[in-house]
Formats: sequence, C-alpha cells, structure tokens
Amino acid sequence: MSFNAALSGLKSASSDLDVVSNNVANASTTGFKKSRAEFSEVFSASSLGSGSQIGSGSRLSNISQQFAQGNLINTDNPLDLAVNGDGFFRLHAGDTIVYSRSGAYSVDREGYIVNNLGFQLSGFATDVTGNLSGTLAPLQVDTANLPPSATTEAELNLNIPANDEVPPVAGGIVPTNSNTYNDATSLTVYDSLGNPHNMTVYFAKDTVSNTWNYNLELDGTSTNNVTINGGAAGAAGQISFDSNGLALGGVATSAIPITVDLDGVEQEVSGNPTAVSGATSPLSFDLDLSRLTQYGNPFSVNGLIQDGFASARFVGLDVENNGMVVSRFSNGQSSILGQVALANFSNPQALENFGETSWTETLTSGAAQVGAPGSASLGLLSSGTLEESNVDMTSELVRMITAQRNFQANAQVIRTTDQVTQTIINIR
Repeated sequence: MSFNAALSGLKSASSDLDVVSNNVANASTTGFKKSRAEFSEVFSASSLGSGSQIGSGSRLSNISQQFAQGNLINTDNPLDLAVNGDGFFRLHAGDTIVYSRSGAYSVDREGYIVNNLGFQLSGFATDVTGNLSGTLAPLQVDTANLPPSATTEAELNLNIPANDEVPPVAGGIVPTNSNTYNDATSLTVYDSLGNPHNMTVYFAKDTVSNTWNYNLELDGTSTNNVTINGGAAGAAGQISFDSNGLALGGVATSAIPITVDLDGVEQEVSGNPTAVSGATSPLSFDLDLSRLTQYGNPFSVNGLIQDGFASARFVGLDVENNGMVVSRFSNGQSSILGQVALANFSNPQALENFGETSWTETLTSGAAQVGAPGSASLGLLSSGTLEESNVDMTSELVRMITAQRNFQANAQVIRTTDQVTQTIINIR
C-alpha cells in the first residue's frame, strides 16, 4: 500500500511540475492564461463503513485555468487589441469557432483581419448603407478608394450685425460691387464627380426692419444658373429675424431650409455654357439658414457645414474602445467597416483548450454570450495594446520548489518502504 500511495504522490508531483513548466514556458505568450494543478485524495470506501482505513494516495483531479487579467502593454500597431475586462475575441478557425484573449492581428491579402495563424476575427458586419447589421461574420477591410459624394445638405451658422446700415447702392446685390451688399462668406460644395465648387453667399440689409436680402454665386460666375425652390433663375432671396435676433424664415421667395439647384453641368462663363463632363445635373442641395442670427455683434462665421467630398485614398484603420472598426481616408472622411464582437461564458474554466492560446466552448462552459465591447459584462477594447500572460514568475518558481520537495518526499517514502520490506524479508 505504501508503494502505491508514494507512487501516486510521485505522479501528482510530476503533473504539478508539468503544469508549472508550461506556465513558465508561456510567460511571454500574448494572451496566455496560467493553469493550476488540483489534486484529490484516493480513498477506498466500503459499504460496511470506512472504519480506520488508510488512504490510497492522491490523483490529479483537475487542471484549472486562471483567467485573471494580464498586464497591458502599448504597441505601434492599431490592430493590436486587448480586452480590458471580461470577454474573449471570437475567431473563425476554418469551420470551427474558437475564442482567444490574444489580440495580435493584421490584414491578410483578401482584407480579412486575422491573427498569425490566419484565424479570422469575428464581428458585426455593416449593410449596404454602412449601418451595423447585427450579423456575425469575419471582419473584412476594404482598402479601395472612397468614391466622391455630391453635396446634399449645407448649413450656414453665422451672425449678421443688427446695426449695419442699408448698402449705399440699392436695387439688388451685385457681387462685383461691394456697395450693393454688407457681408459675404464662401463655402465649398461638391458635384457627383467630386469636383469642388465655390459658393459665395452675399447679404444686404433691406429697408424693411429685421429683413435681409441675400444672393448666391457659384464659382465666381453669374447667378443666373441658380434657382431657389424651383423659382425663376437668379439666386435672390430674403430672410427675416424676430425681435430676439433669431431667424424666422423667408419673407419673399425663400423658406427654411432653402433648396438651391446649382447647375453643375452648364455654368455661365462670359455668357457661354461650359460643360462639366459627366457631373450630375443639376447639383441640388438643401441650404439651411435657420441658424443665422441678427445680434449687435460684428459679422462672424461660427460654422460652415456641408456633406459632400471628393474621392480619396485609404490611409489606415482605427479601432475604438467599443469595437468599432473605422477606415480613414486622405480627405479626412471615415467610414465604419464593422464592430469587433466579444464573447463570454457562464463557466469560462470549463472551456476546452484548443491550443494556440485559444479555446472552444463545451457543454459545461455554457453557450457563448456574444455582444459588443462594453455591453453587458463584456470589457472594453484597447487599440495599439496587447495583453501579456498572467503568469507570475515568482509564484511559479515557489510552486516549482514545492513540487520538487513533494517529489523528493514521495521518492523517500518509496526508499524507506523498500528498506522496511527488505528487513522483513531478511528475518530468519
């Protein structure tokens, strides 16, 4: 019996050393989670009662994984991701779904975000409109140039001085004659090919109290190619303000917001139409003047906003802490490519080790609870960061010494038992 008990002790100590050595070997493995060997007593019970039975040794009952947070280290790669809190990355390893805390990713030749084994990072895809669809799929990066977008909305946010005088020359705004208007500001708008057009808005105080006339000019040419609300050619309009200096809307041909049709194909240059090949005609957008004010302050432009832009090339990716994967372009625009998905489990310690610092779900781990970073119990993402292993080298070295002592002690038990047996055999 002593031989068997001591032999089981040797096996247990050897298993403990195996677990410790694996932890030490992976101390520098990104996203690695240490394990702990757990043992139980071997005891033969009898239906007649245990009495004063002596145990039969020990056995390895479980290797428990420890999913405590590892230290986070900064890197220069925006696709190095770390989970700060609970949760696992969801990866497509062929037809198998695996889960990992290792976040060293890159983009493969097909545009998929993958780890160094080619496992594809899973996330919530976007639909054709660019909105998150809620569908789980491998995240793919589109590095194609961003197509141009024509201006559909523009907004002027500015103050017109309440104490300005009516211009010296009445009878209409003439852009080339500064005596016909008080103030002006310019805004760039874009046609369907991404060609920029400079739109200038001129303001002239009217003889009617709290009323202003305005005029639009496109690319420094005649305004006869501009219509407001489908009216006659010529971009003249009026806007009025209440006693508090807030815009009320047009008192003549205009309303708020104002729809302005700017003919991007035929522009009048010296009286001769000049074609802009292939551009949408007409270039039409809503011009919102509702944020104009008429205060006693000087003329000031607080904001000029429009939604059009020219074509641009892809320059890089950003991953936000909520998992949004955002592509950046050379013109300052950005678009959402998808959202990284995280998963958690009711019993993470029951996950089955798949190797390569990843796990698969089991019946006892429970089904994966997938969601966006920061939702439910899931942690947030940190871009340009990797999670180190949670191996504490000092603790592992102490465990190594303890396992070594246990092994030596069990070996000594075998030696002592052998000596006792030899003594019995040698009795005459």
